[in-house]
This record gives sequence, C-alpha cells and structure tokens, in this order.
Amino acid sequence: MNKKRRQKWGLHICTFVSIMALTFWSAFRNQNFMEMMVSIQTLSMQSMAMAVLLAIFFVAGEGCMIWYLLKGIGERIGLFRCISYSFIGFFFSGITPSATGGQPMQLYYMKKDGNKISSATVVLMAVAVIYKFVLALTGIGIMLFWRVPLREYLKGYYWMYFLGLFLNIAVVSVLLLVMFSPGIIRKIFNKTENIMICLKVWKRTDLRKDKLDQFLFEYQEIVIFLRSHKIMIMTAVIGTFLQRGSTFFLTYVVYWGLGLYGTPMLDIILLQASIYIVVDMLPVPGAQGITEAMYRTVFETVFPTDCLAASICITRGISFYLVMVLSLIVWGIVHFKKRPSFQ
Repeated sequence: MNKKRRQKWGLHICTFVSIMALTFWSAFRNQNFMEMMVSIQTLSMQSMAMAVLLAIFFVAGEGCMIWYLLKGIGERIGLFRCISYSFIGFFFSGITPSATGGQPMQLYYMKKDGNKISSATVVLMAVAVIYKFVLALTGIGIMLFWRVPLREYLKGYYWMYFLGLFLNIAVVSVLLLVMFSPGIIRKIFNKTENIMICLKVWKRTDLRKDKLDQFLFEYQEIVIFLRSHKIMIMTAVIGTFLQRGSTFFLTYVVYWGLGLYGTPMLDIILLQASIYIVVDMLPVPGAQGITEAMYRTVFETVFPTDCLAASICITRGISFYLVMVLSLIVWGIVHFKKRPSFQ
C-alpha cells in the first residue's frame, strides 16, 4: 500500500473514530452511567454468548456465500480464506461512506491470493445483488403486511423507511444491469481510460484493451454459468436470508437476556430489520449516529427507560463495534502475513 493510499485510509479511520466518539457522546450524554452499567450487568451470560455468535455468524455467513459461489464456478479456495475476505469487507465498509470501500478491498485481496479477477468480480457482485435483494424483499414484505405497526413505531423516521427501501431497490436494479450487460462495463472503462489518458496518468496502449477483452469474455462466461444454475442462486438467497435474519434476531436475544418480556419476538425482529433498511444506504461510515438515534426512537416503547440505553450499548456494541475490532485483527493477519492464511 503506497503512501497516498495509506493517507487516504488513515483519513477514513480518523473520520470513523471521530464519528464514533460523537455518536457515543450524543447517545449517552444524558444517561446515568452507573445505572446503565447496572442494566448491562443484568444481561445473562447465555444471551451475551448467543449475541456474539450471531454477530460473528452474520459476517462469516457472507464468507460462506463467497466460498460456495467460487467453488460452484470451479475456483479452488479454502472456506476460512473466504470468511477472512468477508471480515475484511466488513471492516472497510464500516470506515467508508455508504460501505463503498468493502468490496474493492475484498477484490484486492482475492486477486492477491491468485483468484481470477473476472471470477472474483462476478461472485462479489452476485453476493451484493443477493444481499440487497433480500433486504429489499424484506422491506417490501414489512411495508405490505406490517405497515400500521411500522408507522407507530418509526414515528418521524417513517418517511425515511420508504427512502431506504427505494434506494435498495434502485441499487439492486443497477447491479443487475451491470452484471448482465458487459457492454456497460466496457463503456465505463473506455470513459475512464480517456479521462486517465487526458490527465496523463495512463498511456494509450492496445495491451490494456486486450486485457479488458479477456476479462469481459471470462466475466460473461461466469455470468452465463450462474444464470444456468438456478439452484445455486436459490441456495445463496436462502443462506443470505438466514445471515440477514441473524442480526435482526440479535436484538431480541438482548431483549430476552435483560429479562424483559411483553413484546412479541417477531415485532422486535421486524423493527430491527426496518432500521437496517433505513440506514443501509446512508453516506455515513458504519451508519453511526443515525442507527443509534433511530434505535432509541423505535425501541423506546419496547425497552423500559432504564434499559433502553443499555440495550443500545449492548446491541450496537456487539453487532458492529466488536465485529469491527475482530475484522481489523483479521485484516492485519491477512495483510502482514507473507503467505496466505485461513486456507
């Protein structure tokens, strides 16, 4: 990683830490710290362990999908290596706006490990499409069959739910268009090449065009393969539903672990899903700040006042901040190891 790139990622990390500090100050500035700690300590060890496992499963589940699709198209790669790509993606998604840094870094390390760039690109795009498709489908289902409770719980955030749902559907549409239309990739590359040549960053060469032609040929072959293996895609969709559901269910585990009852499990799961739908496309690293603020509003009638701040701290701490630390450790191991790890 060159100096300029290190400075860029350093800026992302500083921004992330600054937003995190501001988020914690905003979320907990009016809270009695000792009372909050007492509430946190009431969380049972069983539910704490289950919540941690669910958070890890959420990230590892994406790695399993990457491995499954790569194996399906004939790439030889270890499961744990693919899981490491998922943790790397989670970390860089968490420190960049709208999670834009995750997949490029995954692609970088997949290429570095010897995977074909065409195979890695198609698989990562397929995973992204399925991920967004599952979230959009969940959002449409909530809107159709649970609209009245949703409006009551979301209050002022209700309009943002439709914005988030629209953005997710739009992204799915764009990704599908790019995935199944290699001509679009060629046009994007040609425009980028012309700009880089005008800026005198690149020199005009036929070798670059030949590499693009080879990439597009392999890319189209893999897309055709995936389109003809519908069972593989359906398996990935079902696996992604389970993966997404794990992080929604985590909030109920915290609710149960604090010894609370009265709100149906399905309501809590759907409320957490609605939060993810709203914040998923927002241009804030890790959706920090808005996630905690929305959580407080949405769950204020679910968690008692003395448990609400504790539940935010536990749920967000495990599902995001703890996993960010684990992801940073995984990235450090992968990046600084001379030989590929996690094989």
